Amino acid sequence: MSDRHVGLIVPLFSLRSERGWGIGELPDIATTAAWMQDASLDRLMLLPLGTLPEGQTSPYSAISTLGIDPMYIRLDELPEFAGQGGIARLSDRARAGIDEARRVPAVRYDLVREAKSEALRLAFTLFLEGEWRAGTDRARELAAYIEREGWWLDDYALFLALRQRHALVSWRHWPAPLAGRDPSALDQARRELADEVLYHQWTQWTAERQWQVARAVAHACGVALFGDLPFVANGDSPEVWAHAGEFLLDVSAGVPPDAFSDTGQDWGLPTYNWPVIAAGGYAWQRRRAARMAAMFDGLRVDHVIGLFRTYGRPPEGEPYFIPATEDDQIAQGRAIMQIFADTGLTLIAEDLGATPEFVRTVLAELGIPGCRVMRWEREWKVEGQPFIDPAQYPARSAAMTGTHDTEPLVVWWAHASEDERRAFVRMLGGDAADGGLPEWSAELRDRILAAAYRSGSSELFFPIQDVFGWPDRINVPGTVGPHNWTWTLPWPVERLQDEPQARERAGVLRGLAEATGRARR
Repeated sequence: MSDRHVGLIVPLFSLRSERGWGIGELPDIATTAAWMQDASLDRLMLLPLGTLPEGQTSPYSAISTLGIDPMYIRLDELPEFAGQGGIARLSDRARAGIDEARRVPAVRYDLVREAKSEALRLAFTLFLEGEWRAGTDRARELAAYIEREGWWLDDYALFLALRQRHALVSWRHWPAPLAGRDPSALDQARRELADEVLYHQWTQWTAERQWQVARAVAHACGVALFGDLPFVANGDSPEVWAHAGEFLLDVSAGVPPDAFSDTGQDWGLPTYNWPVIAAGGYAWQRRRAARMAAMFDGLRVDHVIGLFRTYGRPPEGEPYFIPATEDDQIAQGRAIMQIFADTGLTLIAEDLGATPEFVRTVLAELGIPGCRVMRWEREWKVEGQPFIDPAQYPARSAAMTGTHDTEPLVVWWAHASEDERRAFVRMLGGDAADGGLPEWSAELRDRILAAAYRSGSSELFFPIQDVFGWPDRINVPGTVGPHNWTWTLPWPVERLQDEPQARERAGVLRGLAEATGRARR
């Protein structure tokens, strides 16, 4: 196996199939991996898979960072759903929603979630009576899963059951005994909501089974699966409810003003109470790391600087960093990143933007690569600010043509200044004389891909849009609307190996891998 890797960045929701209900589903990972094998790609980086709250579409706003959203479950692979009669047993509204979700070119989360919720509830009633209460082998498998994953699953399932009972209001507005997790109140709730709690445990077991089957197929194709670790959980989440003392609930996490924003960012998420967490030996972070290692082969650590120091905005007064001193920040970041490194996960630190040098020093000491986005890698203090040749990137780095937040290459090129494009062409080794600037073309796209493949970085990732030269975006930061988190491939994933454009791309990537030592052995 080569120690030079190359992979795709693509959200699971984008990988729609002919069998799916309008959104990418867990088994679609296996189908995608087969095409990736042809293209000599050995990494698939997904966005977070956590359960989203109603009406939300951003994978970074999940109600849980530990679970898998049930909307990614493929229903026609559930024996209980087939046993209930399948799609034919659904309501007219749900069937019409599935048809519409399949027809439109973007993900309709509202339709998908409503139809799948109805289908999962229908399947669960058969499981409850025919398997669980009968004590079958499948019931024993679920019971073993509940026991093994209980450290997070018990809180997850009870939280969702209570949230439904309390009309989806935040846990901070529940009756005090429940909000404060009084043991007797929790025991009573578990008894009263036993079937509802079991339903949420069952959906996670079902999703986990489909995930592990897809992961095994991906491995057989030589493809490692990378997750994306959100920096902090949603304030209205089982993680925060169960560990409220480890968060400053009224201090909003974000980032300070920098070159990209005069005001910084306020994420509306709770701030870690790092002194309390450190005093507890980072216990929850250890368990979170173990959970990620059980699911993924590698992990992108989002906003890695926030694990060294978190920028909090209190209701009154000035924002501040926690921990406050650089020595404490270094010690904390090293401790947390060591926890994740010790799991054996292949880590990639998202260290983009205004990142202190001490963060990169610690990452280097631990052997954790940071990110090198080609369009931002320039000699900023040199006259003309030339782009850095990717061949000069250090081996311990992850080269990228973009991220899920950036515009695809074709859009970036269209809006880049003439000086910027001229400097980029020089980096590619082209003629940058007046009149020599190329327009965007398939040839230019492949010259950029070839330069990326030649990079010194051991890890290389492409947003799938850049491989094809598509202009479609996953997300426009700082905006809200149906243009975010809804893009899907132009054809079902089953057609990847037959679609002429996809076959041509696979051949080009395979050739680049062979020419640059990134081909799998």
